Amino acid sequence: MTTTQPVTAAGQSGELPASADSALTKQDLVGTLFGAAAFQMLNAGNELGLFEMLHREPDRDTEEIGARLGLERRPTEILLLGTSALHLTTVSHGRYRNAALIDEMIADRTWEIITDMIAFEANIVYEPQADFVDSLRHNTNVGLRRFDGDADDLYHRLAHRPDLERLFYRCMRSWSRLSNPILVDKADLTGVRRVLDVGGGDGVNAITLARANPDVEFTVLDLPGAVSLAKQKIADSGLSERISVVSADIFADSYPEGYDCVLFANQLVIWSPEQNMTLLNKAYEALNEGGRVLVFNAMSDASGDGPLYAALDNVYFATLPAANSTLYHWGQYEDWLSRVGFSHILRQPGDTWTPHGVISAVK
Repeated sequence: MTTTQPVTAAGQSGELPASADSALTKQDLVGTLFGAAAFQMLNAGNELGLFEMLHREPDRDTEEIGARLGLERRPTEILLLGTSALHLTTVSHGRYRNAALIDEMIADRTWEIITDMIAFEANIVYEPQADFVDSLRHNTNVGLRRFDGDADDLYHRLAHRPDLERLFYRCMRSWSRLSNPILVDKADLTGVRRVLDVGGGDGVNAITLARANPDVEFTVLDLPGAVSLAKQKIADSGLSERISVVSADIFADSYPEGYDCVLFANQLVIWSPEQNMTLLNKAYEALNEGGRVLVFNAMSDASGDGPLYAALDNVYFATLPAANSTLYHWGQYEDWLSRVGFSHILRQPGDTWTPHGVISAVK
C-alpha cells in the first residue's frame, strides 16, 4: 500500500503538528517495549513457512496449521497469538488467514523482498543491536566487534565470512529492489552517456538503470567481494556489453575518468560528513565538465521526528556499518554538494512508504 505525506514549500516531507490524538498511549508503549519480541514473531512466521502456507491454504485451524508446520499445539498457539495480535494474521471462528497485505505481497512477489529483509535483520543486524547503547555512548559502531577482523567497517570484515557476505549482498539487492523504482523515476539521465556507480555492490542499481536507459553505459566500482558477484549478476541479466566492473577501494583508489554522471546509491549513509565530502570531491574530479552527481538513499526529516522508517533503521547504522553511519537529512547533502562546488542542486523525494529520494547536482 502506498501512502504519501504532505510536502512543505521547500519540498521537505512534513507532518501535521502533534495533537492530543497523536499522544503516546500505553498500548503504543507495549508495542515499543516488546518490539524485539514482535520481530521474533515475524521472523518465526517467515522461517516456519506460516505465511506461505496460509497463502496457499487460508482459513485453517490451529491443529491443521500445527500439522503443516511440524509444530505441537502449544508452540502453534503461541505463534498464532503473536502473529494475530500483530495483525500479520487474522482469526475468525478459530480459523486463521494472512493479513490482506501479506497475501498481496506474496502474490506479486514483493514478499520475497520482505523475506530477505527479515533474514538480514535476523542474521546480520539482530545480535549487534545489543550494542546500541554502547554505540551511542562511545559514538562509534561497537556492534562491529561481533564480526571477525580488524577493519573498522562491516564491508571489509565480511570477507572473513563468505557465507554472511553472500547473505549481505543478497539482502542489499532486495533492499535495492524495494527502493529502485524511486531511483528509476527520479534519476534523470537525459543526455548522459556513461555512469560510474560508486560502491555499486552486486550491480543491482546499474542493472535496473541500464534497463530503463538503453543508451547509457555503466561501470560498477566496489570491493573485490562485491564486484565478483556483480560480474555474475550482470552476465545473467545479459548486460555485460553495457555494464563493466572495476575493483577498487572507493576512498583509497582513483576513480576512472570520462564519466558524465557519478551515482552514489545507498552509499553516503555509511560514512561521516568528512568522508562524504571526500567521496563527493573524488566524484567532482572524475566528472566531465557539466556532468552530474546523483545521491540516492533514504533520508531523515529536518524536523527531527521522523520518518519512523529512518528513525528505526538508524539503530543498524549506529551500531554496525561504519563508525559514523547515519541517515542524514536532505539539507546536509545539499550543503556538502554546494561546498564541493556543485551547482543546480535539485531535491526529488520519492512518493512511497520508504523515505528514499534523489538529490542531483551539476559540475
